[in-house]
Amino acid sequence: MELRTVPRTGSTNDDVAALAAAGAAEGLWLRAAVQTGGRGRQGRAWDSPTGNLHASTLLRHRAADPPAPTLALVAAVALHEVLSAYTAAPDLRLKWPNDVMLGGAKLSGILLEKAGDAVVIGFGVNLAWHPAGLGRPVTSLPAAGAAAPDPDVFLHDLAGAFARWVSRWRGEGLGPVRGAWLAAAHPIGTPLLARGADGGAIEGLFDGLAEDGALRLRLADGSRHVMHAGDVFAL
Repeated sequence: MELRTVPRTGSTNDDVAALAAAGAAEGLWLRAAVQTGGRGRQGRAWDSPTGNLHASTLLRHRAADPPAPTLALVAAVALHEVLSAYTAAPDLRLKWPNDVMLGGAKLSGILLEKAGDAVVIGFGVNLAWHPAGLGRPVTSLPAAGAAAPDPDVFLHDLAGAFARWVSRWRGEGLGPVRGAWLAAAHPIGTPLLARGADGGAIEGLFDGLAEDGALRLRLADGSRHVMHAGDVFAL
């Protein structure tokens, strides 16, 4: 495991992708104190000021590994585990596939990008500050009454947790990860709005995860909808 910190960059995901293309080994982590071109899923801008965590890591996907997209659940479980050590809030919950919510507001985001056998996993966590005026609820640890941790210390904790969960994912399959994710998620029966990649929206009740980690929704007519990609919002 190698942890690097730079004072400023455009995107840690872009930097780690370039390092991967140059032959960097799995286990590399790059944190930027300030990130000027951070992005979330579907290209959304991600504010990245000093004090928050903006970091990316590299995994080399192996033929025997579970499918690469399931690393979204691995990353979410690892991040939730670490955040749970910094706040005792009972409403620290996972929202599919990998958002950590605190009090119903978004505390962090995770972005996976794949190129060949390289999977870059970017973490953005509002350790000290959160933006306003986004049109959706967001929060930070201090806003929820917790102290803001040192980003380098937090990164060290996160790197260790992620390595442990990757080891289980490789050695035991998706089952333990899926179980941990469900234990940290909002309750079964939570009303959700799911929006697919085509822009179509569907409402239903959270009905857990399929064996492959896909989202299951129970619709009003009693049928089940399974979603493999898209955005989910609590109603």
